[in-house]
Amino acid sequence: MTDLASDHAIAAHAAKVQAACLPKTEWTHAGHFAYALWCLRHAPESATPEAMRETIMALNDAHGTPNTDSAGYHHTITIASLHAAQAVLEAHPGAPLGDVLAALMAGRFGRSDWILEHWSREVLFTPAARRNWVAPDRAPLPTAHFG
Repeated sequence: MTDLASDHAIAAHAAKVQAACLPKTEWTHAGHFAYALWCLRHAPESATPEAMRETIMALNDAHGTPNTDSAGYHHTITIASLHAAQAVLEAHPGAPLGDVLAALMAGRFGRSDWILEHWSREVLFTPAARRNWVAPDRAPLPTAHFG
């Protein structure tokens, strides 16, 4: 697994994601957030919902992971994670991305089940939520400037 503690490591990780050549073993919970943080800070055009969809689906294709109604790309989780990453990034203005990622992973977003504080499983794990944005049915997402 790649160490994502430095800006250089996160930039290299992001380049591999965008080239669809990141090993599947490195596409972890932290790896997803590292890519989101890098995009939000350095390439906002890559952090748009459609750009994220295209990039992640291409990486899934490269990994042999099908993008279907029950597997692969999940739009609501992706957009919620971007929102969470933006909130943490804004809470650490100017900090190195490795430090921001460490803070994110040490907080509630570092738990893979954080999203279930905002969505019920019955809403989140539907084909509609996988394909398109579906608003939270439990609690609003943290406030962040997004977009």
